[in-house]
Amino acid sequence: MIYLTGDTHGDFERYLEFTNKINPTDNDVMIVLGDAGLNYYGDDRDTYRKQFVNNFPFTTFCIHGNHEMRPFDITSYKFKEFCGGKVWFEEEYPNLLFAKDGEIFNFGGLSCIVIGGAYSVDKYYRLARGWNWFENEQPSAEIKEYVEKQLASHNNKIDIVLSHTCPLKYEPTEVFLPMIEQSTVDNSTERWLDTIEEKIAYSKWYCGHYHTIKKIDKMQFMFEDIDILKIS
Repeated sequence: MIYLTGDTHGDFERYLEFTNKINPTDNDVMIVLGDAGLNYYGDDRDTYRKQFVNNFPFTTFCIHGNHEMRPFDITSYKFKEFCGGKVWFEEEYPNLLFAKDGEIFNFGGLSCIVIGGAYSVDKYYRLARGWNWFENEQPSAEIKEYVEKQLASHNNKIDIVLSHTCPLKYEPTEVFLPMIEQSTVDNSTERWLDTIEEKIAYSKWYCGHYHTIKKIDKMQFMFEDIDILKIS
């Protein structure tokens, strides 16, 4: 079975409840829709969390968020194929995978494209306090080009989009932080996703990032909830 959840930011307590309730096996996959919080500190704190997550029987499949390093910037990561697409992994943690942006995966017979990254609205707050901020948090021009080529190779038809943020038209403005001046927010990724959403035929779109649980049209925002991957 393929499951999904929203941002974890290094807190995987929901895995414990999920495991007790579902009793998952090594045939199951949990998709984390960005900001897993496993490549944030670059030290033993990440190591401890990776060990914790890796010990669960199922595979954790992570999409790139904005509050984490990209695996290609970490020398211990290698490439392999998983469910028809390319993922990053570390040999010490075989149950922990990070999807390459633009790859199309076959999950239970459903074609799923991964589009990670977003802008950190708290960028300057983080920088002022010496907290980690990652310059390449948003998809680069090369990543965007690859995503578009991958979709074109499938005639712009895909069953499911798995992204961190959402197209601009679907932004849940009701959860925006009141202390953030929205004119300072770089929404170029969301505007680009608008163009993607308009030109593809898809059945479902899952995203995280906004720390809210919401469904609108074919879009499903996830946070601490866990759901089964499906197109209905």
